[in-house]
Amino acid sequence: MSDRHPSLQDANFDSQEPNTVQASSLFTAKIIYFLYLASLVIGITGLVGLIMAYINKDPKAGEVACNHYRYQIRTFWIGMLYGLVCLLLMLVVVGFVLLLLLYIWMIVRCVKGLKAAERGEPVENVTSWLF
Repeated sequence: MSDRHPSLQDANFDSQEPNTVQASSLFTAKIIYFLYLASLVIGITGLVGLIMAYINKDPKAGEVACNHYRYQIRTFWIGMLYGLVCLLLMLVVVGFVLLLLLYIWMIVRCVKGLKAAERGEPVENVTSWLF
């Protein structure tokens, strides 16, 4: 008779580990999307989200999670570039309208990413500068 517990003997923990890691990584990706949305009101949370995305962007997190982290990093830096353009164009008033469009762009990208993360799918067209 074996001195090991039969349910532990037959268990395959290796096959369960990647799913757990990916679920945890997708949860972290969702938190980052919410931090980005909060940054529209409290600016510093966007920087916290960027740092989290860079820290968690690890191949061990899974292909889908890495896709989300790449999308989030690009969203931050493209948003910063668009924000700088808006700031410069505020001298001719057009920047105020473009700033509103930048907020809408940020919301759409975050909602798109959140929906994909909720389904456990990668974000489509990660390299897009639009949506």
